[in-house]
Amino acid sequence: YSAIDEIKDAMTGMLAPTIEEIITGNIEIREVFKISRIGTIAGCYVTDGFVKRNNKIRIVRDGIVLLTGEIDSLKRFKDDVQEVRNGYECGLSIKNFNDIEVGDIIESFELREAKKKK
Repeated sequence: YSAIDEIKDAMTGMLAPTIEEIITGNIEIREVFKISRIGTIAGCYVTDGFVKRNNKIRIVRDGIVLLTGEIDSLKRFKDDVQEVRNGYECGLSIKNFNDIEVGDIIESFELREAKKKK
């Protein structure tokens, strides 16, 4: 009599999964560098958690979200890196966005699929 459970499992598999947003880290912009042909580079300090190059980001200025976007490049010194952890400095540029100011906060987050409850 496990047929009912099998049908429930099959139906939950057919439902669209819910997408969860998990904040992985906060980054404080400490310096801004404007470079011709490249755009604006933010000199940052990871204050909490970590940031990965493929994570989505949210730029917050004075408590207002300016942009939700993606990281274009993430560097430590002159090396391209995939991840920067808490307590380290990094440089990053943001895809199609150059209006960065000192004191802005960048929230890094991942989108994960969560199965719907029965």
